Amino acid sequence: MNPRSATIRILGIDPGLNRTGFGVIEVRGGCLRPVTAGVIRVPAGELAQRLAHILSELAAVIRATQPSEAAVEKVFVNVNAQSTLLLGQARGAALCAAVSAGLKVHEYTALQVKQAVVGYGKADKIQVQKMVQQLLALGRPPNADAADALACSICHAHSRAAVPAARRATTTSGSRGSRRARTAWSEFAARKTAS
Repeated sequence: MNPRSATIRILGIDPGLNRTGFGVIEVRGGCLRPVTAGVIRVPAGELAQRLAHILSELAAVIRATQPSEAAVEKVFVNVNAQSTLLLGQARGAALCAAVSAGLKVHEYTALQVKQAVVGYGKADKIQVQKMVQQLLALGRPPNADAADALACSICHAHSRAAVPAARRATTTSGSRGSRRARTAWSEFAARKTAS
């Protein structure tokens, strides 16, 4: 079977101890289709119980949507070591949910995700939300946490060569690469809107 004709379902996860975003897309050839997205709101309480909540809720999302791969945002080192540690534990719960379900897990930095989706590694949350809306032809921008999760899944779709032109553009470094990435995404979005 031609890999470009296969349909792949990707779960994107934006881990957080208070809110964990999730977004599932389908990829077939160069086309991206949204399946679902949302936010797991983690109730206050003991750390172990909060992590268990993330694990069980993501497991339910995986059972309901049946993705074959997952993309998770890597933790960046914050000035506040305690915050970084807590975020890392939330990320661990997310990774466990994906691996326990048998998903192949891929990890991307926030810079990689923004570069892949917006064409600019320092894009702000609103830019990410707007570009996710455009790439997935959504009626309105998704919630910021859900948008970040969908951006993770889109980043993985492009990095796995689902959209070769975008992949080539994002591997080019420097401002020339950013310009090419923006052009590639503009062309992709125009093709998506036309189809």
